[in-house]
Amino acid sequence: MTSLLEKFHRYVAQTSHEPLDIEIARAEGVYIYDTAGKSYIDLISGISVCNMGHSHPAIVQAVQAQAAQYMHVMVYGEVIQSPQVELAALLCRYLPEQLSSIFFVNSGSEAVEGGLKLAKRVTGRREIIHCINAYHGSTHGALSVMGCNSYRKAFQPLLPGTRAIRFGNIDDLQNITEKTAAFIIEPVQGENGVRTASETYWQAVRRQCDKTGAMLILDEIQTGMGRTGKLFAFEHYGIIPDILLLAKAFGGGLPLGAFISSPQNMDSLTHNPALGHITTFGGHPVSCAAALAHLQLITENRLWEQAEPAGKALEVLFRKMPGVKAVRRMGLMMAVEFGDTNANFSMCKKFINAGLFIDWFLFCPTSMRIVPALIMTHEDIETIKARINLALTEYKK
Repeated sequence: MTSLLEKFHRYVAQTSHEPLDIEIARAEGVYIYDTAGKSYIDLISGISVCNMGHSHPAIVQAVQAQAAQYMHVMVYGEVIQSPQVELAALLCRYLPEQLSSIFFVNSGSEAVEGGLKLAKRVTGRREIIHCINAYHGSTHGALSVMGCNSYRKAFQPLLPGTRAIRFGNIDDLQNITEKTAAFIIEPVQGENGVRTASETYWQAVRRQCDKTGAMLILDEIQTGMGRTGKLFAFEHYGIIPDILLLAKAFGGGLPLGAFISSPQNMDSLTHNPALGHITTFGGHPVSCAAALAHLQLITENRLWEQAEPAGKALEVLFRKMPGVKAVRRMGLMMAVEFGDTNANFSMCKKFINAGLFIDWFLFCPTSMRIVPALIMTHEDIETIKARINLALTEYKK
């Protein structure tokens, strides 16, 4: 009989020649279990997706209840669906007035596509500024504002009129001019290994966009929903974007994204042409039901407040590890830097063997990615410590 592993490699299109090949049986809380019964503490949360851990009862119940009521009925925006409306209303309670109109989509990449289209439509301009080593997704528009040429060159030509500047460099902001439709940027560069910028820089970003009339698009697809110690990372810097992008954890474990702006800006997509952006499955009612339950859990329990103390405790553990050159962190978003790709990959394999589910960064393969669930407890951290010690024992052999 053909095994599941054999079917996986025969029928499922692969993203690399070396997948992890762990057969998943179930996942609960901060744990993943394979078909052999081995447990792994999930230190990457599906790449910043499962902020409430896996299979949270309230989210599962919301999904089951909505699936039993109705699933897809019509393309997004044509009929009134309670999960979409209630999610939008609750989310807007935690956003400034300038960000009070939400367009639901399927994913982070589509949120980027919608945000870029909206900026062009509102400003009438075509130039897009982005950052070196930025990651915004893999569709053609999102790829056009990816800041790594080695990932772009195989798919050219891409969108014209895009320019890359250095992240965190105030002098480079002069490249944002009256010709610029938008500056798209991550509050924390994720795939570049958790790189942050000063509050002075962010204030300068906002001033330059205001001065030139360019729209500021903040990609909070990884940083949103409490990951950095605030519900949204822009709250750390005292700025408000013109367009906010959400996905990953936003969906509570189901596919969901959004681009968010003012009602006046969003209205531009309704005419000349009508249906300026449209999606069949965006804002799927089951995904929105999961997202609503997820957002209620986070906001009612102020779970973003757990990100900093849990992150600090984990940082202490990783700084003590041999071979670690630095730890870069904001809340529960962390990069453990080894300064060498082979050393990092070797340690990642040891971690997985020891029952710690781990990953690295696309543009920073010398660093280990740490983005666990916001529900991480003291007991979980103690278990992580024990499994790190097991990994280090293996590492020394």
